[in-house]
Amino acid sequence: MDQDHESRRARLPPEAAGRRLDQALAGLFPEFSRSRLTAWIKSGDVRVDGAAAAPRQIVRGGEAVTLRARTSDEVTLAPEAIALDIRYEDADVIVVNKPAGLTVHPGAGQHAGTLQNALLHHDPELAKIPRAGIVHRLDKDTSGVMVVARSLRAHTALVEQLQARAMHRQYLAIVYGSMIAGGSVDAPIGRHPRDRLKQAIVEEPAGKPAVTHYRVRERFRAHTLIECRLETGRTHQIRVHMAHVKHALVGDQTYGTGLKLPKGATPELGQAMRAFRRQALHAETLEFAHPADGRAIRTSAEMPADMQALLAALRADTQASEISRSS
Repeated sequence: MDQDHESRRARLPPEAAGRRLDQALAGLFPEFSRSRLTAWIKSGDVRVDGAAAAPRQIVRGGEAVTLRARTSDEVTLAPEAIALDIRYEDADVIVVNKPAGLTVHPGAGQHAGTLQNALLHHDPELAKIPRAGIVHRLDKDTSGVMVVARSLRAHTALVEQLQARAMHRQYLAIVYGSMIAGGSVDAPIGRHPRDRLKQAIVEEPAGKPAVTHYRVRERFRAHTLIECRLETGRTHQIRVHMAHVKHALVGDQTYGTGLKLPKGATPELGQAMRAFRRQALHAETLEFAHPADGRAIRTSAEMPADMQALLAALRADTQASEISRSS
């Protein structure tokens, strides 16, 4: 075995008969995603009874399978000693509380100072996992909890939970408008037809199904703190959906309509609103089935100081307005 491959040998069970090879291998090697297995079949790293194979070929059960699993690094970024707020950690997963301002993935023009760089410093073995184990993302200016896989088996299991909508993700958002009650937004999201940096409500098939449930947690004069629960995980989903129902997030420079203050706002509220230069969105709670034993893992992170300061200003403004009306 060379240093970049790990050989696996197994025999397809009788119940695999009639299935496609890629499907049968997904059951035989659950630590690898089907997309990785398909790529290895196509590259010749899978042999069935000693012969080359195709992903869609039908198996009869009982065949001997040899898999040369590539173990070379998936990630080549440089590790960086960036502090991590770890809320849960074991041999299979890490849950981090990402601060606002930290980019999750490297992108055009940015190859350092990301969450991936920080994770690789925390655990160099994550270089062998796609995207250093990151299975979902938060926008740069959104804070809160994220789960990271520490093994290929955990990565596959967590991705499957996301695809099956089995991962519970709860967010807090401060939006414009005093909302009366909660509800749901069921509107497909896709790339904006003119601005490639934005998402928009786009009818299917160009847009993908997207569902956000929300309820009121605290109401102010002209703003509301809401709790959002995602059924799907589209890019910018909460931001796009809340703007769609005319309750854009405070501080959202992309989907918002600019600063709006209620009549007679206190100077403190005006100052707090002008100083808040990111979308007021925080991933508060994450719950998922542990990839090794299925037990429920639930982690939460309190709102960061900037959102708490904004809420304090909103409460004080609402209280001042009520006192003024009653006097």
